[in-house]
Amino acid sequence: MEKENLPTVLVRPGEADRLIAGHPWLYEGSILRITSPPKDGDLVQVKDHRQRFIGVGFFNLRSKIRVRIIENDRIEIDEAFFEKRIREALALRRKHLPNATSFRVVNAESDFLSGLIIDKYEDVLVVQTSSLGMDQRKGEIANALVRIFSPRSILERNDIGSRKFEGLAEVNGVLFGEAVESIEINLNSLKFQVDLAAGHKTGYYLDQQTNYQNVAALAKGAAVLDCFTFLGGFALHAAKAGAAHVHGLDQSEAAVAAATANAAKNEVGESCSFETANVFDWLKTHTSTGAHERVIPRYDLIILDPPSFTRNRASIPDALRGYKEIHLRAMKLLRRGGALATFCCSHHVDANMFQQVILDAAYDAHRILRRTATYSQSPDHPVIPGIPETEYLKGFTFEMAR
Repeated sequence: MEKENLPTVLVRPGEADRLIAGHPWLYEGSILRITSPPKDGDLVQVKDHRQRFIGVGFFNLRSKIRVRIIENDRIEIDEAFFEKRIREALALRRKHLPNATSFRVVNAESDFLSGLIIDKYEDVLVVQTSSLGMDQRKGEIANALVRIFSPRSILERNDIGSRKFEGLAEVNGVLFGEAVESIEINLNSLKFQVDLAAGHKTGYYLDQQTNYQNVAALAKGAAVLDCFTFLGGFALHAAKAGAAHVHGLDQSEAAVAAATANAAKNEVGESCSFETANVFDWLKTHTSTGAHERVIPRYDLIILDPPSFTRNRASIPDALRGYKEIHLRAMKLLRRGGALATFCCSHHVDANMFQQVILDAAYDAHRILRRTATYSQSPDHPVIPGIPETEYLKGFTFEMAR
């Protein structure tokens, strides 16, 4: 369809500035009118109320995000477009993670491809489409990926709940090549066995790749407690960096078994131990005292990397109580001069809010902290400040000053 003949979505006065500044989401309430009814998933052009062109994007009447803007020029959104845009995203990763072999290739809005995630696990690619427009173009995307990467396989991991908001069913499958359920990946010269069929997200949390190294630099000779260890990401990096001993906690028996196997695979099994436990309960048990007793701090480095505690703004108060609880307990186990490396992946809890809840916990624990590092997500998960949703992971290291 010629661009001039595309259905036109006109934006209400005052609602175009955010789109012009780069945010790709046009909500139902921001639409003034539509010149002709498009089909769900169709490409439409977006203009302000004065008929000034803003961009083209995918329309979906079933979504509160009526249009996801993909391009601010009048071009075809075809296989060649996807190849070019993915190559641009890949170049960014090659620049900032030149030695990485497993990483996020496309991070949706961060790479101007709203609704599309592509993760690279060595020679296997995993695609996730959370918008109808992208989902309808999986074939074109897969063809572009074959030309760029020549992968062994391209898998589809579309078992995320957010698809229901686009009228999409959950589905897993193979878009190209052979079915691959598990693969060994390399992160910072360490080997991890990843479950691509049922693992978290598309198989693994790739957003901590650089933070693994940053935190591991604190571990030499240290007694380390790694809470919410999952497959042992922080634990194994700390052990490899020369930690005296690392103890990892996770409530999943499968995760603990995988972390134990990964430690053996990387020849750090003797300096690592893993335990299946609810972290909240474990911390409470190990910091509870009787009358006239006090907690003896046992760790030089404690790592807190929990899953998201909140999915929406309404649950923020509960999330903050959870964050305060684990920090309060962890501080009681941390030796003076020791380091607390802590992370929050809840988008609705920003860095200032997260730091304040840590300081509140320190106050209650009668501890004084010295902040020594600030962390964000790895550069394969780029942040565009004009799109707040692209920034979700934040973290700090605090030294126990007294």
